[in-house]
Amino acid sequence: MGPIITLLTDFGMEDGYVASMKGVILGICPGASLVDISHEIPPQDVRAGAYVLSTAYSHFPGGTVHLAVVDPGVGSGRRALAVKAAGQYFVGPDNGLFALVLRESSGWNARSLENSAYWRPEVSTTFHGRDVFAPVAAHLAAGLAMEALGSPAEVLLPPWNAVSRKGNRLEGEVLHIDRFGNIISNVKKEQMQGVAAADELTVMLGEHRIDRFVDTYAQVEPGRLLLLFGSSGYLEVAMNQGSAAAALGVRSGDRLECIVRERPGEGD
Repeated sequence: MGPIITLLTDFGMEDGYVASMKGVILGICPGASLVDISHEIPPQDVRAGAYVLSTAYSHFPGGTVHLAVVDPGVGSGRRALAVKAAGQYFVGPDNGLFALVLRESSGWNARSLENSAYWRPEVSTTFHGRDVFAPVAAHLAAGLAMEALGSPAEVLLPPWNAVSRKGNRLEGEVLHIDRFGNIISNVKKEQMQGVAAADELTVMLGEHRIDRFVDTYAQVEPGRLLLLFGSSGYLEVAMNQGSAAAALGVRSGDRLECIVRERPGEGD
């Protein structure tokens, strides 16, 4: 099998944007296998794009190139990047889209996309996905060395990437609302040290208090709110057979607080 290139965007499928990117890629690397992660990221929602990318990339073979374009700053001074992390490549804007991937990686190598020899000859100020990122991804898949793309670069790690701990409390925020209305936070399972039973965790979302911590959605009655760690290890607020986001009026970026209560016998 040839090299693999994945695509993740907020472009949707009504227009020809995704197809034109694929055409550019195949013109440079005709043997590439193209895999769509998602093109239904909410428009300009970098957090959601970062979350969806972080849940998918690790299931691909080493050397896969991930082309990710959720780019509200297209045409501005934001940098364009290629990053090598966890044995894979990531190409896209430097706006936090790779933050969750890099949070899970022990090290990475990033390059600023400065060498226009690997872009399309004419670059639109509004479509870097087609004219910069797609050709660079194709050249990497075809074997181009990262060093040819430009100088070493740092990667933007935005504040929403971090979770803060204050005693028995963790402060995070909502990363993504999935199509089921599950509220997915940026708190990962390994950060919830010591939480092992349903009566040890409370989550506050604004004025809403949720403290039913379970392993599966079906452990509560339909229409009841619950807490669990989803399949990618992120803490979720969900509703069995309903939309927790609609019920609570929660949106991406809203703050949440996790309170870990002492077990009986602790703190004596």
